[in-house]
Parts: sequence; C-alpha cells; structure tokens
Amino acid sequence: MRNPASSSSLWRPWTPITQQGDPLRIVEARGTRVRDADGNWYLDGISGVLNASCGHGHPRLIETATRQLRQLVHYDPMVSSHDPAETLASRLAGILPGELNETVLLNSGSEATEAAIRIALQYWRNIGEARDRVITFETGYHGSTYLAQQLSGLPFTVSEWARPFPIDHVGIPMTPREVRTAESADALIARFAEALEKDTPAAAVMVEPLLGLGGCVVLPEGFLARLRQLCDRHGSLLILDEVFCGFGRTGRMFGFDHDGIAPDIVTMSKGISGGHLPLAAVTVTSPIKESFKHEPIAQGLRYGHTTGGHAVASAVANTVLDVMADEKLVENSATQGAELVEGLRKLESSPLITDVRGLGLVVAIETDGPESGEAIANAAARAGVMTRHERGVIRIAPPLTISSDETAEILDAIRSGVDLATAAGNRRT
Repeated sequence: MRNPASSSSLWRPWTPITQQGDPLRIVEARGTRVRDADGNWYLDGISGVLNASCGHGHPRLIETATRQLRQLVHYDPMVSSHDPAETLASRLAGILPGELNETVLLNSGSEATEAAIRIALQYWRNIGEARDRVITFETGYHGSTYLAQQLSGLPFTVSEWARPFPIDHVGIPMTPREVRTAESADALIARFAEALEKDTPAAAVMVEPLLGLGGCVVLPEGFLARLRQLCDRHGSLLILDEVFCGFGRTGRMFGFDHDGIAPDIVTMSKGISGGHLPLAAVTVTSPIKESFKHEPIAQGLRYGHTTGGHAVASAVANTVLDVMADEKLVENSATQGAELVEGLRKLESSPLITDVRGLGLVVAIETDGPESGEAIANAAARAGVMTRHERGVIRIAPPLTISSDETAEILDAIRSGVDLATAAGNRRT
C-alpha cells in the first residue's frame, strides 16, 4: 500500500527521496517550449534531457516515426539487419573522420560506454597484447551503468563495487575559468602523460570534449589534438564520449571537430535521435572491428541489447541528419551560443557570478555557491525559462532550433534572476 505521505508511486532517478513529492509535471512540449500541468509555458533551456536538439515534436521526425511504425517496428539485430539501421551506419561513416567506419547501435549513452570499453579491452586481447588499464578525467561523466560509473570520480556517481580493470583518474588542478588558458593545457597534458607513462601500457584514454556533468568545463583549445598525439606515442586508443556534445551541440557536428582530430572510438547518443526515441551508437575504426575475427569465442562482438538499433529510432535518426542539414542547426548552434555567452558575460560584474563559459549551445553560469545558483535558476523559471542548476552551476542548453528572439528571452530571464537574487541577498545582510 502506498505511503499516504507520498503523492506518487513513481521513483524518479537522481532525486533525493525527500524531494520526490509533488514535482513539476510537464504535460506538453512543442518546438522550444514546454507546458506544465498548471498551464504555464516555459522556454526549454535544457532540451528535455539535453537531447531535444531539433526541438520537441518536430513534424518531420513524427512523420518518419509514424511511417516506420507502419512498415517495421523492429527485428532481432542478431538475426537480421534492416534498412534504417544500415542507412544510419553508412551515414555516420560518411560524417565521421578518418577510419571511423564501423557502427554498433544501442539504446543509451551508458550502454555506449559499456560497449566502447568492452570493445577497447577486447581489441588488445584480439591482437595478443595484455592491456586493460583505462585513463579518464576524475570529473568526467560517462553514464550510470556498472562500467560507466567506474570511470567517473564524481561523488554522485562513485561506485561502491570493485573495479573490473585498472582505472586512473586525472584531476583538474585549476578552476574552470583557469582551465581555458594555454598554461592549463600544458598542465593537463602533463598529467595525462604521467598517467600514460606509469605502470603497464594503457589500453585507452576516454574523455568528453567538454565535461558535462562535471561542471560544463570547456577544455583548452588544442587539448584534444595534443591528447591524440600523446595516445599515438604510447599506442593507446583514444575514446571520445560525444553523447552530450555530438550532433551540433557545441557549434560543430562533433566536439572533437573543434580540434580537427579523429578518435579510435566515439560514443554517441542524445542528439542522434533528437530525443524522440532512445538510440545510441558506438563507431570504431575498421582495424578495430577487423580484430574481432580473432575473438576466441564468437569471432564477433559479444555485446548487444534487444532493442539496439531499433528500426523506428534509426529511421528517426536518419531524418535528424536531414533536418540538421536543411535547417542549418549546427551553424545556428554556433551563432546563438556565441550570442548567449556574449550576453551572459556582461553579468560577470555581479558578485554572484564567478564565471560564464560555453561552446555552441551548451553554456554554464558558475555562481558563488549553490544557494545563489538555485535562486537565479528558480527566478528564471518564474520568468518562463527553464534551466538546470547543479552544485552552483546553471547549465543552459536549449534546442538547436532556438531563434535570436528566444536567445534574448533567455538573457532577460537570467538577468532578472541575478537582480532578484542579489536583492534578496542584500536584504538578508
């Protein structure tokens, strides 16, 4: 029997039990807007779950999903292929650089991480080398499944279970504002070099092009290119987690495009299907896939899920690529993101704001603490703009379809929020 004190039987993840009751309830979404159960409309500054890159309910995506539902919903990916998945894999090979030609389709970013790590470790076994050590950022985030949680040193994702293989976490010894300098790039590369040189040879280095849940930290220009060179020098695979950054979020198709490099393995999700259906992808170089001819048990990848590469989700993803090209969403992400950062940086004179940073349409406002961050985010919501606040950092990542007028609307709401939070703080003192 339900506890009378509880208003819902739904157990929401990542939310304290004491905060489960009477949550905001979103009942409708159109384009860049969402409506709650009380009839209030908000400009969606967080893209649903950071994945509604083409906006909510895009008519072309709905049309594609409906058509595919009528033709073929899905079929066992271990028994048969189908056209939507084959087409998507081919198109990903066409837009990804280098030899990134081989794609396995899954359901979520966490699954993509699991697959990428399994592939990387098995690759070394396939070619007869004993490598199983993985190096990541301590404040990186790669998902919430068992292997994915092992890769992160963030306090809310730390796993209590034993690690299945050695993992080295590289810390960032400076503030997010300081990270963006050339001197910080030198310091970070030195730390990764130290990690690669110690102990046994590393199987892989896995990082995000921008540290999402780790505070929306923008890495120094050229860092990924130098990390690519470092991995090449030590013979380690470079895995880039594009789950959040990929498909135009940073103002380029992929986050690593800013540095003009190609990883050995790339993980993708969120924007790949515009948030309309669950989908993820892991793409690897041709030599990595070819090595699985020597996998001792199945001569192939021993990992997959019932709905991986779902036909409807894959069909929608193909239309997402069409929409992104036709509506120039990558270019719009770069333009609107620059406007947003420029406008928000005018707020850095406020004692409540310690940093404004961003890349494309992922922008972060760092405040002087969680109390200020929560006050500003709540005030923005009352003004009709939804943002996401975590540990003193307000994250803004609207759909890539956002207009200049809507960018101005976000700026007005945040300015108002800062003014109200400042006034409330002055009254307390």
